[in-house]
Amino acid sequence: MPRPLMRGFRRAWPTFPSTWSEASRRVQPAAAQIGRLTGAAVLAYLGSTLLFTHVVDLTAPLTALLVVQASTVGTLRMAMVRVGAVLTGVLVATGFSNYFGLSWWSLAAVISASLVLAKMLRLGAQSLETPISAMLILAVSSPGLAAEIRIGNTLIGTVVGVAFSVLVPVAIPNTRARDAVRGVARSQAALLGQLARTLSSRAPGVEEAQSWIGSAEAIGRELAEAATAVEALEESRKLNPRALVALRIHPELRVALQRLDRCCAAERALAVLAERRAFASDGADGADAWDPNLRVVFSVLLDSLASGVHEFGDLVAADRVDEAEQALDRIREVVLETRARHTELVMIDPMTDTDSWMMQGSMLAAIDQIVRQLDLEHPEQATAAWNVRPGLEWAPRTWVQTGQRIVPPVARRPGRRRGAEDGVTTD
Repeated sequence: MPRPLMRGFRRAWPTFPSTWSEASRRVQPAAAQIGRLTGAAVLAYLGSTLLFTHVVDLTAPLTALLVVQASTVGTLRMAMVRVGAVLTGVLVATGFSNYFGLSWWSLAAVISASLVLAKMLRLGAQSLETPISAMLILAVSSPGLAAEIRIGNTLIGTVVGVAFSVLVPVAIPNTRARDAVRGVARSQAALLGQLARTLSSRAPGVEEAQSWIGSAEAIGRELAEAATAVEALEESRKLNPRALVALRIHPELRVALQRLDRCCAAERALAVLAERRAFASDGADGADAWDPNLRVVFSVLLDSLASGVHEFGDLVAADRVDEAEQALDRIREVVLETRARHTELVMIDPMTDTDSWMMQGSMLAAIDQIVRQLDLEHPEQATAAWNVRPGLEWAPRTWVQTGQRIVPPVARRPGRRRGAEDGVTTD
């Protein structure tokens, strides 16, 4: 292809894949849905040709394409809305065509009446389908026959779409939702690691602290995307036969997102504190506003928390019980070590510098917030989904029936508090 033509092509389609591997990566996640849509449309077309042998009308496959959604519940919802929109438009056009012909004012009346009814019936994204159906019926010479064909093909496409969604259900996106939550944890661990590495060697600058704040805001957007993935997972399980054999992990993922959301708020607070301290350093003629010893201690704490948050992400994504137990053991070590250092800092006498003392207290509060979210065995934080306690043999049948993805029921270890062992409260 000539270079000028290639440049024009790139300007028209800037997101067009440049390599076959990139194109494959884009298409592969949607391959199953593409196959479902294609199959439903073809079946709807075949059903339409059997019922209306002398009429070529693609309303049935079009309806099947619009009805088949990414979940069975979404398909049923779209089917009802789609049929309602078509019937409303057909009824409006049939009523007008019986008394008036096609003219500019009758067309305006049909469109206006269809849109008004669509808003009254709350058809949402399918509101335009009502005037479209009405115009198609109004424009033909035999509106009665056209209405019959359009309604029949719409019903055929709807029935085929719903049946196809039930008989060929979508896969439950457990892996996608789980990876999205783990990705949030790893992004937070990376941010804490950046803070720790910088504080271990020097005081952070203003621009560096502002970049940390931007990273915390980006993590907030990742949290929203992960929440959307978990909602899609929950939606895909409804009326889906595959949900009978697929692991039920969305409750645990929701709890994980809540914990990570609180961690994100604490991390943003740490970044804001670093920015304020950097401004104070600039105002002090370049002097380091951080106490060097205290800065190194905080770097050790943040590095430990980074490891804990990373392990928490591995816990969320664990496929086997032994993986979950190993991640939990590492998280326990992080929590115990961090709490010990945190307690030592709290017991230090207040500094003569009020600003430094207030900053130290604020940083300790933010660190304590992250530690609380990682402390999965604390009575106020315990969650049955992740509170692994060895004591009994793993019973796979009980594990599947209770819907616990990671943790089977096990015996309590003697000498521990009941609240921490049972792990029945959720945060």
